[in-house]
Amino acid sequence: MSSQPNGAWLTQDAYDRLAKELEELEGPGRSEIAETVALARDEGDLKENGGYHAAREEQGKMEARIADLQRLLKNAVVGEAPKDDGVVEPGMVVVIEMAGKERTFLLGNREIADNDDLEVYSTQSPLGSAIHGSKVGDTVDYTAPNGKSFPISIVKAKPYTP
Repeated sequence: MSSQPNGAWLTQDAYDRLAKELEELEGPGRSEIAETVALARDEGDLKENGGYHAAREEQGKMEARIADLQRLLKNAVVGEAPKDDGVVEPGMVVVIEMAGKERTFLLGNREIADNDDLEVYSTQSPLGSAIHGSKVGDTVDYTAPNGKSFPISIVKAKPYTP
């Protein structure tokens, strides 16, 4: 395994989608929320103005998302979608067998999966780091955060497709 930079791994598609979202939030999004806050402020007493407080809360959430996206995109490691070669790496949907049960998840960053409700593990997580670089058919030792060790079998690894 080569050393991985500190940034989150993203496919080019995910990076482009997030950059577009950031552009929208920083431009039209900020203008709209500022206008909503200003209109609500003009409604009178700020102490009892629910619309104003709701608009300010939305504005705070938007600014937090903008900051998250800026940080993510600044440090992102953009790569091609992984090859369909059975090697467990970022961007793969992995099926493992652990303790007699199968689990399916995406290895990588939750932003790759967009609005998919697929479970996601990063390569820095205990599970992600244990299986990163292994192949379909391999069995690896995984030490859970509680200290217990389990064998994990890699059942399937396919590139994520939205």
